[in-house]
Amino acid sequence: MKKICLLGATGSVGTSTVQVVQSYPNLFKIVAFSFYENEVRGRELIEQLKPKLVAVKSLEMARKLKLDYPAIQFTYEVEGLSELVVLEEVDTVITALMGSVGLRPTLAAIDAGKEVALANKETLVMAGELVMSLAERKNVKIFPLDSEHSAIFQCLQGEKLEHVSQLLITASGGSFRDYSRSELTHVSVSDALNHPNWAMGKKITVDSASMMNKGLEVIEARWLFNMDYDKIKILLHRESIVHSLVQFIDGTIKAQLGANDMREPIQYALGFPERMAIKNPNYFDLVSIGKLHFEEMNFERFPLLQLAFDTGRIGGTAPTVMNAANEIAVNAFINGKLSFLDIEKLVYKAVYEEKEIQKPDLSILLEVDKDTRKKVLSWI
Repeated sequence: MKKICLLGATGSVGTSTVQVVQSYPNLFKIVAFSFYENEVRGRELIEQLKPKLVAVKSLEMARKLKLDYPAIQFTYEVEGLSELVVLEEVDTVITALMGSVGLRPTLAAIDAGKEVALANKETLVMAGELVMSLAERKNVKIFPLDSEHSAIFQCLQGEKLEHVSQLLITASGGSFRDYSRSELTHVSVSDALNHPNWAMGKKITVDSASMMNKGLEVIEARWLFNMDYDKIKILLHRESIVHSLVQFIDGTIKAQLGANDMREPIQYALGFPERMAIKNPNYFDLVSIGKLHFEEMNFERFPLLQLAFDTGRIGGTAPTVMNAANEIAVNAFINGKLSFLDIEKLVYKAVYEEKEIQKPDLSILLEVDKDTRKKVLSWI
């Protein structure tokens, strides 16, 4: 039985992971998990999963939960996340956290020799070189959980990386894919959160609307698959049926298709190299779908996607600055403090006012992340 530590249990990826685990109780068990503010759902999971250790937002919450669940250990804050992942009985750590908070526990899991299933883009955006080099030294497998990266991973099975000519990552275009730049001036938060294809958290849905989400995926793909940025391309694909494609040097293209169901990549990662039947599958029929459409990506329309390519090529601390600025700006937009287009302005300003540091260690990355957040907050 594979024993799992789930970071971010109450989010969309965490919820799908729990469904997969509960579908195969003879194969998987969640022995530790974290949640942040959703105490009602957190309590439900404690009672369902009966974990050994749970990490929560604060010491106050940990003490309160301990009174009601004395047989369970509780820890808290970022340090608590790192405490979870190094539990001796844990085999696999699923990082389904949102934002830069996922970096330190992911590194701790790798250092402890745990298999990692990664849905936290920011970990590789901030510290791709550090993470992948540590994984190589520790001989740790990292499985991608994002549908796009899982698709690439599946298409690469049985193939040689030197035979790849390009990775083709698909993008739905998000909530504003048919809006002109001028039409974005007065869009609301509710408009941004109305994604045409996926049900996701607020931050990732806004990132999808700005295409920053796809930019983070580009940097993530560079590190996951050791691929130069010149070999990574984004295609606008409205249906979100083809999750990604790989083109090879002989012209052949392999694509992975599937329903918009996060259980599929999660189940593939947990069961690899075996495939398992999915319980209660979402309806998926190519005949009823009928047609698939692909369009060139317009980088002038989505400048944050271009910025992600640019910062990825610059390297060093540049992606960390971009990510930190975006997290603060998106949160401000969601809370009604910025317009949608102000997100772009603040992220660009942060990146081009900062002098990047090449080959940063973890302490430098964390300091740059912290300083960038303070700076952007002062601009709001």
